Amino acid sequence: MIDWTLQPGPTRGPTGSFLLFVVLDGVGVGPSDTANALWLAKTPTLDRLRKEGLYTELKAHGTAVGLPSDADMGNSEVGHNAIGAGRIFDQGAKRVAEAVQTGQIFEGQVWKDLIKTGSLHLIGLLSDGNVHSHESHLHALLRQARAAGLKNVRVHVLLDGRDVDDPSALLYVDRLETLLSELGEGYRIASGGGRMVTTMDRYQADWSMVERGWNAHVHSEARTFPSARAAIETYREESPGLSDQMIPPFVITPKTPMEDGDGVIFFNFRGDRALEITQAFEDDDFSAFDRGQRPDVRYAGMLQYDGDAQRPKHFLVAPPVIDRTLGEYLARNRVSQWACSETQKFGHMTYFWNGNRSEMFDPRYEHHHEIPSLPGPSNEHPEMKAWDITRATIKAIRSGQYRFLRINYANGDMVGHTGQLDAAIRAVETMDECLAELLAVVQEQQGCLLVTADHGNCDEMIVRDKKTGVLTDRPSTRHSLAPVPLYLMGTPGSWSLREGGGLANLAATVTELLGYQAPVGYEPSLLIR
Repeated sequence: MIDWTLQPGPTRGPTGSFLLFVVLDGVGVGPSDTANALWLAKTPTLDRLRKEGLYTELKAHGTAVGLPSDADMGNSEVGHNAIGAGRIFDQGAKRVAEAVQTGQIFEGQVWKDLIKTGSLHLIGLLSDGNVHSHESHLHALLRQARAAGLKNVRVHVLLDGRDVDDPSALLYVDRLETLLSELGEGYRIASGGGRMVTTMDRYQADWSMVERGWNAHVHSEARTFPSARAAIETYREESPGLSDQMIPPFVITPKTPMEDGDGVIFFNFRGDRALEITQAFEDDDFSAFDRGQRPDVRYAGMLQYDGDAQRPKHFLVAPPVIDRTLGEYLARNRVSQWACSETQKFGHMTYFWNGNRSEMFDPRYEHHHEIPSLPGPSNEHPEMKAWDITRATIKAIRSGQYRFLRINYANGDMVGHTGQLDAAIRAVETMDECLAELLAVVQEQQGCLLVTADHGNCDEMIVRDKKTGVLTDRPSTRHSLAPVPLYLMGTPGSWSLREGGGLANLAATVTELLGYQAPVGYEPSLLIR
């Protein structure tokens, strides 16, 4: 039986105050050079926070957030899971890798049912970024399908250029084609497209992405090519400089649309960009777009992406069970909470923060405020919705209704992924300007301000040579392995922050700042005397 009562602790912030928790998404602490948008930007507010407040740096990648190794980049999912849970849970990448290595993934009833279907279709992100997927997991599924005697297997490839170098799609396509040729004539690529225009939308920001993927994967309706390589090369020739993530959808001839009785696996392990295509396959009551004739297929995910909504119904590997989150403790102790971001990161401050839970724990003590994101590439409007988030947050603070407020500025990550350095600099400066407004109100209302990040990205906007560390002439669109900053303003001067912590230490830190003892089993608070 869990004791949900938070015990009183030494008050860290001003008595009876509120705490504002700000996530600067994708803002790591990188080298002070021309690849670092944070270093190049004018950031008087962050400079002030570091000078006048408390400061330390946190680990935000690899084993510190439950990933297989410290060579693995952090990401928003695992980062917000770790922040909200206060502990480190083995994440999807690690759980799937272990299930593949042990063969456990092929011992369950879901896999046994899938290999009894007609053609088997495998859809997912083709790269080794290990943020949403890993090509080795796909390769293992293909080899096991051949071992099980399947004759017709179709792969629908989503091209990355976001969690890996850009361009690099042909590297992964060629490796896949080599394997497919070894497995036999019935094993082939059937369709594909860049991840930011095809299939992998999230938080219902742009259902047309999913519709394009549905038409290509399910109905074989898109521009046709003799091979995936031909499709990629043609699109690049027609649009020089086209990013892998923006390559339009394509279908490989001869066309092989999905049919009744087929099996489908979405092999991404991360949930946010898998939920909408899952709904398209599973939901009988569906109105986001016209699906045409929906084939009667057996659909499964690599993991279950939403435990509350039970999506998908069938999955190959059990996801981590994240319990006793900070959000639930606060709700059960009647601590009023306010969470806000724009659509692109709204689920990170709600779903991922609360341990992959869609619903509130107690609506009486929680309020979720979503601000719709702008359409189009983020580099075209690097300010994104930061000012709207700021205005809404100031209003929430001044209402006096909330003791714990948390927000996410998406700019550093979303603009960082475009590889456009000038836009990333403007994104950082926008966040800094917004922080100035927030800091003024927090001090006016005698509150406490905590500013951190979930992983690095805009701190490394140019690709470095892996051996020498020298900057190349290629833009980087992926996350970095950098630690993230932690700024704290509004605590008594006798306190300081210890070094060597990670994102999982933040929940206990928040609990103490609100005047409670940290829950049993949480990673320790970063506050020291």
